[in-house]
Amino acid sequence: MTQPSTEAMSRVAEAALEMVQDGMRLGLGTGRAAEALIRALGARVAAGLKVSGVATSQRSDALARSLGITLATIDELPELDLAFDGADEFTEGLELTKGLGGALLRERVVASAAARFIVLVTPEKCVERLGTRAPIPVEVVPFAVGAVERGLRRLGAEPTLRRAADGSVYRTDNGNPILDARVAPIVSPRELHAAIRELPGAIDTGLFLGMADVVLVGAEAVERLERR
Repeated sequence: MTQPSTEAMSRVAEAALEMVQDGMRLGLGTGRAAEALIRALGARVAAGLKVSGVATSQRSDALARSLGITLATIDELPELDLAFDGADEFTEGLELTKGLGGALLRERVVASAAARFIVLVTPEKCVERLGTRAPIPVEVVPFAVGAVERGLRRLGAEPTLRRAADGSVYRTDNGNPILDARVAPIVSPRELHAAIRELPGAIDTGLFLGMADVVLVGAEAVERLERR
């Protein structure tokens, strides 16, 4: 897949930070776009901005703390003003595929706790239908990998067990493996999401539907798409 430029990520991160006010409680996502946002937020915090946040992964937690951003758990901050994250695909209707960074379950929890969910992307991630450029990640309990794999095949998907760089089975911060399900461009993403969630042992999917309030698309200028 084409990787977004550092400049584009910085541009969209700065645009996102225009929405942040002193004292806000923020959700901080995982991945390149989220890390660009966290770095830009760290610079604002160093300049005197007062915010607190909940990170969606150990990686984002470590980065935010290294930049002096105050963090808490989702139990300590159960209601957030804004949550910021990236996406692997998005449609003009603000449907998303997420989870290539491995934090899909925590990302859904944090996004759901926020009054507004803001997504940072670059133009190459725009698709007419989800499943066009990225697989659908499915987080699974370890005991049920084989069962969920067979269930995904019955649904017409081609699942692959995600591996870490050293060849071992990839594990999320929750200790669970991920099956990356290749599908044809999805006609009915809500139906597919529901069908996968019904498979015993499937915890969550990377289909984020009806959740995004704003999608900021970083190109030469930042385009703003809002939920209708």
